[in-house]
Formats: sequence, structure tokens, C-alpha cells
Amino acid sequence: MRNYRIPVIVILCLLSTVTQAQAVLDIIRHDPSFASTNYSIYPDSVEHPMTPPPAGKRPFYLSHYGRHGSRFINNRSGYDIPHKMLLKADTLGQLTEAGHRVLDEVRWIISETETRWGDLTGYGQYQHRKIARRMVERFPEIFGGDAHIDARSTIVNRCIISMGSAMQVMLRINPRLQVRMEASKRDMWYMNHQDRQLRNKGFTPEAKAAEQAYLARHVRKTRLMDMLFHSPDSMRQVIDEQLLNYYIIKMGLFQQNTHLYKNTYLTDIFETEDLYALWQKDNIWWYIQHGGCTLNGGRQPYSQRYLLRKIIEEADSCIRLERPGAQLRFGHETVLMPLTCLIGINGADLQTADLEELEEKGWWSSSIFPMGSNLQLVFYRTDTTDKDVLLKVLLNEQEATLPITTDCAPYYHWSDFRDYYLAKLDRYEENNK
Repeated sequence: MRNYRIPVIVILCLLSTVTQAQAVLDIIRHDPSFASTNYSIYPDSVEHPMTPPPAGKRPFYLSHYGRHGSRFINNRSGYDIPHKMLLKADTLGQLTEAGHRVLDEVRWIISETETRWGDLTGYGQYQHRKIARRMVERFPEIFGGDAHIDARSTIVNRCIISMGSAMQVMLRINPRLQVRMEASKRDMWYMNHQDRQLRNKGFTPEAKAAEQAYLARHVRKTRLMDMLFHSPDSMRQVIDEQLLNYYIIKMGLFQQNTHLYKNTYLTDIFETEDLYALWQKDNIWWYIQHGGCTLNGGRQPYSQRYLLRKIIEEADSCIRLERPGAQLRFGHETVLMPLTCLIGINGADLQTADLEELEEKGWWSSSIFPMGSNLQLVFYRTDTTDKDVLLKVLLNEQEATLPITTDCAPYYHWSDFRDYYLAKLDRYEENNK
């Protein structure tokens, strides 16, 4: 597989010159990994032109939530499904030469990833080292001297190692940093809260019907059956064509998170339009389950209400301190995605019942939570007596917008941020007692 990863700045240039639907297609053409939504790859190179802060304001505190880096898939079911389909075809004598090659490739990938399910890959460690280095270099006022860094991770191994990779680089750059690392069940109530009540209400009958109608409109006839089987029509009677197509593409895209991507050709057998159709299917799923979809009440992002309130409370506390510092949290995409929607970063709080609007209005899950994705709230003031604290939001190291009025964009007044979101959280809790 060829390495198509491109810097974010190139993607932004594409967006400015084409329609939204064509934009996603063009991004995938240049970077196939974008099609794999939550398995998409954090860019190796991140262009980050920064808007200077208002006169006299300097960064002094950073609050962060980051997803772990690239990992192996959580369990082998995503591999077993296509594997069993291909084995069935093999027993029927239906595999073509290409079919045998795909089966061999699937077997090889399974053997190489066995017992590593969910583990952070070497590439995942590399991502967090790079992100941490850029963070320190971009905000030397925060990470200089003996600044205090409080780093917390969920108790999941890949998150702990992501945290360790980042801290290792920060300490190498500045050995004087006062770093405290912790991964405790005590923090899981806000670091990785999975609201089962909300989750179970995600796919209401209305949402399921809309999903099926959307998929019916966007279904694409695959070339895979003709490529893999001698008698594709007869094999359609025993194999789910769309399911096989979905998992073979996914299996190829998964490998871009590992050392295996240089050796597998699974995604090369698909056209860009095939990958695009996969992205459309997954994108609406993530929106229904974690976004503001009104087909299920639009409340799914509130699964991260505890985390947002904790971020605000801890920021209020840290602002009172005289010394600079940062609070870094390492977790999961099922937290970062709804948190981004709850805050409404870059319009992620979009509420609609029309799934066609997602692509048109730029609700693209791959842009929110690639492997290693991160949200940074950077705080600014002139000195410790300055009561007009400002903050800037960075999503994946890019300046982002909020649904709050400001007179100094892309900077926002902390008091406005605090009041807006505490009121939002209070309204939700009052209405859901």
C-alpha cells in the first residue's frame, strides 16, 4: 500500500476549491485513511499558522483531552467476518487467483496481529511524541522552567502508553518539568464515562429508518465479487456482498495504523468511490450515535457532561495559580467525539434529522477524531492580576471556532465560555432529573 498521508493544510486548500461532497472524495483520493473515520491517521506534518493574541496576553495554562494513538483493532471479529466468508468460498472452489491472494493476505494479517488486539502500535507512540513536541515548542511559556504538568490517563493500556510517550518527550526537552502521571479507576467517571442510558437511545426506530434510507440511496455496486469469485452470482446467494466489501476495505485501512501497511495491498484493489461509500456509511453512524441527531432527541453529546464540567472546574482552580502549567488527559474517541459536539467546536453541534446535511455542512467525523486526535484549550493573560482571561481552542492543533460571541476571534473570554457551558449543562441536568 502506498503512503498517501497529506498535511492538514493541503486538505484545507482542497476544501476551499470544491463542493463539500467532492471535497471528501478528493481528500480520500489523496489520503485513503480518511475513509476509515475513527481509524483515520493523524497527519505526520501539521501546519499550524497561529493568530497572535491580543497585545500583552501570554499563554499560561493548557487544558487537554487527547485520544490514544494508532492501535490494533480491539478484537478479531472485524477480521473473522471476511475470513470466514473467504474460507466458505474456498471450500466451494470459488476463489479466483485474486481471491486466493486476498485470503492469504487476510490470514497473514490475522497471524501478525493475534494477541495484540487493542494494543498501541509503534506508530501510535510516534504520533504522541510528535504532538507533545509541537505542544512544548508552540507554548514555551507554559512548558518552561519548573512548570507543573498533571497527566492523567484512563486505565486502558494504549492510553497509558500514549501518555508515557508524550511525557517522555516533554521531559527530554525540559528536564525541569514537574510531571505527575496517574491512571486510576477513580478518574474513570469523567475520563471515560459511557452513558449507557443515552447510548441505548441512540438508534431509535426513526434513526434506524433514516440510516437505512440513506444507505439505500448511497449503495454502490462493488467489483469485489467479480474479482474474487468464479461465479459471483451464485456466491451472492451465500455471502453478503456489502458486508464482505465493507470488511475487506476496513481490514486494509486498519493496517495503516501498523507496520503492516507497507506490505498489504487490500485497499489498492478498491476505487476511491468505494472508500468514499464506506466513509459515508460510517460517518452517519457516528453522527447518530454521538452527535446532535434530532432523530433520537439530539442529546447524545451530553454523555460527556461530567468531563466538560470537570474541565471548567479544574481550569477555574488552575487560573488562580501563579505558576504556569498544563492538565493533559489521555482517553478515547468515544469521549472526544461527543465532547467536541457538546462544545460545538467548528459547528460539530449540528442538529438535524436530514443525514444528507452532514456532508454538505462539514460534519466529518474523520476531521474530529483520527488516531491521536486532541482538543487543547489554551489560556492567556497579561499577568496574575489580569482578570480578563482569554482562551483559544485548538482541535487537532488547528485554531477552532465556538458558538459564542467574541470580540477577539479566535480568542474567547473565559468568563463567557464558563457561563455559556455551565448554563448549558445546568439546563440539561434540570430537564433530565
